[in-house]
Amino acid sequence: MSGSDRLTQRRSIIDPRLAPVDERAPLLPAVDFARLSPQAIRQRFHQPPDWTPEVIDDRYRTSPDLPRPAAVLVPLVCRSAGLSVLLTERTAHLTSHAGQVAFPGGRTEPSDASPVATALRETEEEIGLHRSHIEVLGAMPQYLTGSGFVVTPVVGLVEAAHTLKLDDNEVAQAFEVPLVFLMDPANHQRRLYRWSDGGERSFFAMPWTGPDGDEHFIWGVTAAMIRNLYRFVSA
Repeated sequence: MSGSDRLTQRRSIIDPRLAPVDERAPLLPAVDFARLSPQAIRQRFHQPPDWTPEVIDDRYRTSPDLPRPAAVLVPLVCRSAGLSVLLTERTAHLTSHAGQVAFPGGRTEPSDASPVATALRETEEEIGLHRSHIEVLGAMPQYLTGSGFVVTPVVGLVEAAHTLKLDDNEVAQAFEVPLVFLMDPANHQRRLYRWSDGGERSFFAMPWTGPDGDEHFIWGVTAAMIRNLYRFVSA
């Protein structure tokens, strides 16, 4: 198999936690807490800065088929202590990204009028968060996944007074991570996974231990989108 073939073959990482941390990655400054308020984030989307996303695809393992459109919601929950990011853990039996931490979302249906419509519909279906509790702020750059989806991340503010009802078939659990934690690159790890035949993949990871002691390994597509959100907010 040639090097170019290895780049286009879809390949799985069995356990990303085993990939070593690249200590050479430069450390960037954290976003000031004042820039992470609902009003500041809202203003940022109203007047976007000149910025460039850091990661936009998983080309190393992209399916040769045409990518299918999808969208996710990046839910920023308005808590008294500051914004938090609502994430889910996918169930272990799913055929795509099983057991991984993810934003609520999924593939676009013909009836969806826009990526926003896809993100809101999928969020309601997966975690029972009704769109009446969500203020859509805007969209981030599309991301091409190795599983063959081109995903639009839709960012929205979520009222604190909301309820969730998880779809047990797709979502194992939902949890929140403080936005201030995720907007500090000191909590971003760049890891390098190597296959036995010489192929390799570099990816971001953001391990998080919740107040209840539960450990969550945020990595891959979700971590890449969070890293792009950091670039957007800090620009």
